[in-house]
Amino acid sequence: MIHEYIETALRHAHYEIIKDEQPYYGEVPELQGVWATGKSLEECRQNLTEVVDGWVLVRLARGLPIPPIGKMQIRLPQKMAVA
Repeated sequence: MIHEYIETALRHAHYEIIKDEQPYYGEVPELQGVWATGKSLEECRQNLTEVVDGWVLVRLARGLPIPPIGKMQIRLPQKMAVA
């Protein structure tokens, strides 16, 4: 389920070329604060994958909601305890 969510997030990503050491910039507009850079488009996409993965894990660990992307959604079970 998490893998499919990340893949959906990457399909919704927007990429730009910026003037910087790492000229490729990518973000997922539906996920606030989720962005990455890279020296190539592929590196940027790979970095963005890691950022989305970490973002989802932090939100799960804190019991925070994860917004749907398209038809993809991750929901915490009601009985899941958050330490």
